[in-house]
Amino acid sequence: MKTAIVTGASGGIGGAVAKKLCEQGFSTAIHYNTAEEKAQALSSSLVCAGYDAFPVQANLTDSRETQDLFDAVVRRNGRLDVLVNNAGLAEHTLFDTLSDAQWETLCGVNLTAALYCCRAAAKQMLRQKSGRIVNISSMWGQTGAAMEVAYSAAKAGVIGLTKALAKELAPSGILVNCVAPGAVDTAMLRQFSAEEIANLCEEIPLGRLASPGEIAAAVAFFTSADASFITGQVLGVNGGMVI
Repeated sequence: MKTAIVTGASGGIGGAVAKKLCEQGFSTAIHYNTAEEKAQALSSSLVCAGYDAFPVQANLTDSRETQDLFDAVVRRNGRLDVLVNNAGLAEHTLFDTLSDAQWETLCGVNLTAALYCCRAAAKQMLRQKSGRIVNISSMWGQTGAAMEVAYSAAKAGVIGLTKALAKELAPSGILVNCVAPGAVDTAMLRQFSAEEIANLCEEIPLGRLASPGEIAAAVAFFTSADASFITGQVLGVNGGMVI
């Protein structure tokens, strides 16, 4: 059976991506680090709907834990067809108050973890001579955002990682692409007030937030047969905010 791993699948975007991949016929590993209850609930709901989904745990900033997770998935299913690097973390803080620990955490979760996952996935995909990797960046990785320097830098790094890996892995039949969401209606926005979110929507040409399902649809395109000649690309799903 076709197999996918979705990191950070216990969150809004990750959960929508996992559901979409299940609908596409993938046996889907629902990754989580600390949100075990949410991951178990999502997995159970997908299994009850007739899909093959199962939770897997790892701290993806630890390279050994990351490799063990991928090894376990391959032992279970015998192959790995898709990796979606969705796990992420954001903080809204002034640059001059950004601590060393905050920088290391944000870069670790948003960029280093993606590198570790790509490396672990590539080991199996290179054996198969096939595979799809979809990295989740952000429009702030394309343009930068005030008070989100570490997040913007890490997400820009994800774009660079995508482009470099696409060139390196293409001869082996592995496609690497990136989705750069804009403002999405998820828990990550709950740090902002209703007034701040309304002001944000006014800046978006389409006048609203994206739904997690709209991001999942973009990811699903990159994993489909329709994207068989596309690699190294960044697809912005931002309602026209970044063009």
